[in-house]
Amino acid sequence: MANEIVQKLIEAGAHFGHRVSRWNPKMEPYIYGRKNLIHIIDIRETLRGMLRAKKYLNQVANGGSLVLFVGTKRQASEVIQREASRCGMPFVSERWLGGALTNFRTVRDRMARLEELEAIMNSEKINEYSKKMQSSLNREYRKIYRNLNGLRTLNRLPECLVIVDPKKEKNAVREAKSLGITTVALIDTDCDPTQIDLPIPGNDDGIRSIDLIMKQLADAVLAGKAENPELLKTMGNVPDPTSEMVAKAEDMTGA
Repeated sequence: MANEIVQKLIEAGAHFGHRVSRWNPKMEPYIYGRKNLIHIIDIRETLRGMLRAKKYLNQVANGGSLVLFVGTKRQASEVIQREASRCGMPFVSERWLGGALTNFRTVRDRMARLEELEAIMNSEKINEYSKKMQSSLNREYRKIYRNLNGLRTLNRLPECLVIVDPKKEKNAVREAKSLGITTVALIDTDCDPTQIDLPIPGNDDGIRSIDLIMKQLADAVLAGKAENPELLKTMGNVPDPTSEMVAKAEDMTGA
């Protein structure tokens, strides 16, 4: 089984790091060597980190705690949204809002505003507004939806953050550390592994690499839930009844 996963990691290019000139010296224990001025990550360390992370996430999910998936870079956004939804966990795939964790109450207030806007748009009340006001409400809705839709199920602080590229998501890492929230992260050779509790050294720029590793972590969450019968009802995709409203908002605002 391990050999099969290693082969998949290699095929996905998970062992390719950044240029030698961009490396963080603290990543040295995870580097196998260099080739054509590119650092090569030790795939054994990738596997070791991934297995540790899977074991931990399995325990977190089994205990009924939340795992927040974070990845806003272009290569990670779609994968994060898909895999987090598949295992029924909250996610941030567009932009990390400052204070998303440390100012959690304010974020919940904005979520209430999102639900208020949805109620207006789903009723005849929307027709009471002028065309200009309808357009303004739709723009507001689209903005809040884009930033907060993935956090709908975050009704309490998460036990853990799963992050793609902690260097880019430094604000998320900082907030998690200040609150004592465990961090699991896919880290490339330009990252500082000492900032992460459970680092997974690997290519955090390649879509195939991100996709493979996030699927493995989401599978661990699903397995943890499956071992707890009370959590079975939360498995599967998170329902998103608002997709039609998003399309409507885009039409009305000319997006």
